[in-house]
Amino acid sequence: MSTLDAVLSRIDTDIDNSIERLFSLLRIASISTDPAYKDDCRKAAEHVATDLRSIGFSAEVRPTEGHPVVVGKVKAGTDKAPNVLFYGHYDVQPVDPLDLWKTPPFEPRIDTLPDGRKIIVARGACDDKGQAMTFIEACRAFKHVTGSLPVSITTMIEGEEECGSKHLYGFVRDHADEFKLDLALVCDTAMWDQKTPSVTTSLRGLVYEDVTITASDRDLHSGVFGGAAQNPIRILTHILAAMHDDKGRVTLPGFYDGVDELPADIAADLKSLNMTEQTFLGPLGLKHSSGEAGRMLIEQVTTRPTAEFNGIIGGYTGEGAKTVIPSQASAKVSFRLVGQQDPQKIRDSFRAFVRSRIPADCSVTFGNHGLSPAIQLSYDNPALNKARTALADEWGKKAVTVGAGGSIPIVGDFKSVLGMDSLLVGFALDDDRVHSPNEKFDLACFHKGIRSWARILAALSA
Repeated sequence: MSTLDAVLSRIDTDIDNSIERLFSLLRIASISTDPAYKDDCRKAAEHVATDLRSIGFSAEVRPTEGHPVVVGKVKAGTDKAPNVLFYGHYDVQPVDPLDLWKTPPFEPRIDTLPDGRKIIVARGACDDKGQAMTFIEACRAFKHVTGSLPVSITTMIEGEEECGSKHLYGFVRDHADEFKLDLALVCDTAMWDQKTPSVTTSLRGLVYEDVTITASDRDLHSGVFGGAAQNPIRILTHILAAMHDDKGRVTLPGFYDGVDELPADIAADLKSLNMTEQTFLGPLGLKHSSGEAGRMLIEQVTTRPTAEFNGIIGGYTGEGAKTVIPSQASAKVSFRLVGQQDPQKIRDSFRAFVRSRIPADCSVTFGNHGLSPAIQLSYDNPALNKARTALADEWGKKAVTVGAGGSIPIVGDFKSVLGMDSLLVGFALDDDRVHSPNEKFDLACFHKGIRSWARILAALSA
């Protein structure tokens, strides 16, 4: 029996204990957004640190201006092994509405779905306690079998991911020399489906803007001033409508600078996944994609940039009628970025686009809620190829490389501050009810996730 086989065997025989260790963490109500749970967040951090120490890590609970970060370190059995950073988070979302939970959210349980799948149900079961524990349990199995780990590992397990990781950037910046390692490993993403593993190779960046147009110094009677006074709602909607052409492309000057085409083999992989309007949009009551014409649906939601309008406010919005021309109208506009798009250039282009369309009697102001670049792992990165092989060995199916439509800002910081690539491997499923009542994590995903990380760690050490 090879070392890896022995480790995998240990994972299988110890799975009940692994579940109970996860349950112990899930019982802690570490809700980071609510100050009432500050002590619970600290308790969760101490719990994780104690668990890491039990398998040979030197672990500390490091303070930030918010919730603490758990930093654990362990050296590999050989000096030639790579040094990796593992990122996860111990905090969870609020549980509201509580009355929709079938059982208390911090009393974890095993349940069975109608299709026979066994699941772990609790807040944090998938996001991210269960996923973080897949990595820790893989380390535990290696330590039990070999007495050491195949790679040197530093953990950064934070407590503010669910409230924006607002203090983590400063923590990373202030300790850059400590965390500038060979590669970051992140387990906070998903599989393609129940049987198909995936590696997330890109995360879209984000620019989020407020725009407010002001005309008159007060709301006006539309019967008296209508037809003469500027209407900010009309101006704003004309500007927003002009931001896309009839093929769904964004019209901001320079918007597509830095957006490359997918390599042919990656595009073929994505096409083979057969994401359709019926399966993706159908359950939402929609039938037709509104994205860029000529692009696969999966491209539109993962690897292409977007401009979306998230809210419009102006005039009278209460019950009944009030005939006014509003003094102001505002909108919230977000851009998801890919490739080498520059967030600041996108913001400046948007603002210039709006200003050029403001009439003489009006003024415009802007506010910003975020600027973060996209993240792209090179498709020929050796770690990516090793991880795909390891996942295929475990799941018996080719691991696909996919982009994520959302953003994980700290991964961008790993690149911009630490100069370090990130390998994002996760085991969540679309039906895990993340952030919703009755959150779950498939027991098979937890078990095989542990085995997957054991294979990846072994592969990275080679």
